[in-house]
Amino acid sequence: MPNEILINATREEIRVALLEGGQVVEFYVERKLDASLVGNVYKGRVVKILPGMQSAFVDIGLERGAFLYVADIRADVEEYAPFLEEEEKGDSLELISRKGGIDLSIEELLQPGQDMLVHVSKDPIGSKGARVTSYITLPGRYLVLMPNVEHIGISRRISEEEERTRLKTIAEAIKPKGYGLIIRTASEGCSEEELKKDLDFLLLMWENIQRKKDKVSAPALLYSDLDLVFRSVRDLLTHNVERLVIDSPEEHERIKEFVKTYFPKLLEKIVLYEGQEPIFDAFGIEMDISRALGRRVWLKSGGYIVIDQTEAMTVIDVNTGKFVGKEDLEDTILKTNLEAVKEISYQIRLRNLGGIIIIDFIDMEILENREKVFNAFIEAMKKDRAKNTILHISELGLIQMTRKRVRESMGRILCEPCPYCEGKGFVKSPRTLCYEIFRRITKLAMHGAQKIIVTAHPSVAEFLSDEERLGLEEIENHYGIKVIIKDSNTLHQENYEITAL
Repeated sequence: MPNEILINATREEIRVALLEGGQVVEFYVERKLDASLVGNVYKGRVVKILPGMQSAFVDIGLERGAFLYVADIRADVEEYAPFLEEEEKGDSLELISRKGGIDLSIEELLQPGQDMLVHVSKDPIGSKGARVTSYITLPGRYLVLMPNVEHIGISRRISEEEERTRLKTIAEAIKPKGYGLIIRTASEGCSEEELKKDLDFLLLMWENIQRKKDKVSAPALLYSDLDLVFRSVRDLLTHNVERLVIDSPEEHERIKEFVKTYFPKLLEKIVLYEGQEPIFDAFGIEMDISRALGRRVWLKSGGYIVIDQTEAMTVIDVNTGKFVGKEDLEDTILKTNLEAVKEISYQIRLRNLGGIIIIDFIDMEILENREKVFNAFIEAMKKDRAKNTILHISELGLIQMTRKRVRESMGRILCEPCPYCEGKGFVKSPRTLCYEIFRRITKLAMHGAQKIIVTAHPSVAEFLSDEERLGLEEIENHYGIKVIIKDSNTLHQENYEITAL
């Protein structure tokens, strides 16, 4: 089956699913009230230096100060360390643009009250503020522009050496002095003219940021990255994706105008979904999302994996479960572990698990079997677009790995700490349940329901009647139906009853 991108766009949220061979492998959600900050560029002000952690807090206008580590400071002495002695500047200027390669402390580079340009590299996660860097990167369709960094990089997903050489030659020819370029996967097969057009757009964007920086006082937003719909076109719609299907006529028109202006070759891949059944139901996505929120995932053989996510790391445990095998114990264990490898790599991508990940495979006595499992896992993770580092399987049967975490995982976005167990587990949030109910109501309205009664937990009923009343009224007016909301203290927060008349 062809690879596809499905987008479910409503007034409240945007949900994007990337399908490979008919199976959803990546899922993104962005709510209008809680949009991602990654990619935004701010003029910030240093508010606090932490010498003991070699880091600083920068005010960029958010509730919590953004975190800046010393290695994420571009060592441009003239801009960031104006207080150095003149004789020190000559030596230090040679180290400009060598990220992490300068031997200066945070106190020598920054001081409280200093203004600086920063780029958000990680959204606020849990109790932590946003992570920022002074290395600005501006992503386009084919290239990523890095001002003040002399470097050319090529996506590791472009594997053919001849194509890599061709693209690098073009990049060297068009790259302005004092800038760096990263050649993205989507640039494979592109002409020099297409790459140059993308570069010109990014340079114009950088000039606008520079002009705005001189006119405003910190903290101030200088550049906001594209919303999730446009980012999906820019970042996910590669040559091996056959089409992008979206269910909103308004967003479909926006995408067409965007693509027509910047990427006309992609226009024929943009498709409006016109089916009666909700798009994620029609493609079986809702079932995959519900499965991805569960702690236990069953394997086809009868074995299962358990996924526990803490603030700092994720632990994945493999069990034989109901699978008893047909031959000896070692063979049963090997087959379970190999089956688990595919499911684990899939769940890591789907749930967007990041940070430290520990995988506890069932102990294998034979070294050759350990190698088979490790190599299978390495191969399975090659499809992952996020940067990861995987250590060799240990004597205890553990694989330790890290995966770049830029945004919250699916579970953290769709769920909130459970009030029934004092934060030891999770339940779906009232907002998530509210949007789920909207989809159920819409589905019933399409099948001819005239009056719908929703009975839900008081917290969910209040959300429907208060904060999301506009959304409810839109559905009522659009389908000509009446929706009645009732609350019930006897219902668990995740449970609700819908009666259609």
